[in-house]
Amino acid sequence: MIISASRRTDIPALFSEWFYNRVGKGFVLLRNPYNPLQVGRVTLTPDKVDGFVFWTKNAAPMLKRIHELEGFKYYFQYTITPYGRDVEKNIPDKHEVVIPAFKKIGADRAIWRYDPIFINDRYTWDYHIRAFTKIAQALEWHTHKAVMSFVDAYRTVDLRPLNIQPLTPEQQKELAQQLFEIAAAHGITLTSCAEDIGIPHSCCIDGKMFGVEKPKDKNQRGLCQCVESVDIGSYSTCRNGCAYCYANHYGYVQDAPDADCDLLGPPLTGNEKIKQRN
Repeated sequence: MIISASRRTDIPALFSEWFYNRVGKGFVLLRNPYNPLQVGRVTLTPDKVDGFVFWTKNAAPMLKRIHELEGFKYYFQYTITPYGRDVEKNIPDKHEVVIPAFKKIGADRAIWRYDPIFINDRYTWDYHIRAFTKIAQALEWHTHKAVMSFVDAYRTVDLRPLNIQPLTPEQQKELAQQLFEIAAAHGITLTSCAEDIGIPHSCCIDGKMFGVEKPKDKNQRGLCQCVESVDIGSYSTCRNGCAYCYANHYGYVQDAPDADCDLLGPPLTGNEKIKQRN
């Protein structure tokens, strides 16, 4: 089983102590986000976990104890965007904290995500070209692959404050091609995340990274190439404060769970049905 940690929240940046406690205990519980009385139990031991895929905007807190994952396979989907605190309110300085942490992971375990992309009066087309070039230069030799996508409008997110200027499909392909060429100049292959924008498609949850074959994840978007995984995160727990985030429904953020809790989110009430997942 591949463990996704997590599309729903930033576990490396915000809940690394909780995560390492779960690995130490050898299991984690996770609620079904659509039926909170259904709870899965996932064993977290090297013989049961094919690998961890970590999604983060800042791996620094997690890297302090990364040696505790000896015996596991893992890699990071690591988002570094060009936005400031007006868009990503609680992300630390990218050149002093975020990028140095990225470089510590190792090129074979770090995939750079430049997403979501949007255009407005501040973050213009030319701004993205300059910012992407600068980040690509910083990450040269520290990653082989990058992933990009354009911002999506989810019903749980109000994007109106961002004053986004929509791009036509042709404009998206033109910008993607420009970024693709910049990335290639720095030894990085740029791919797309579930979008037809004229560059190769990405497989963000990639069984081949762990040497296993898995079926395609049918719960993702049609163009998504990800294979099946189990996500151990919880919606409405992320405190990164990103204005485009789909994972905090309507901007709501729960209280932070105790680091010794068996699951992210509200504790069990005793009415749940717990089912072993692996």
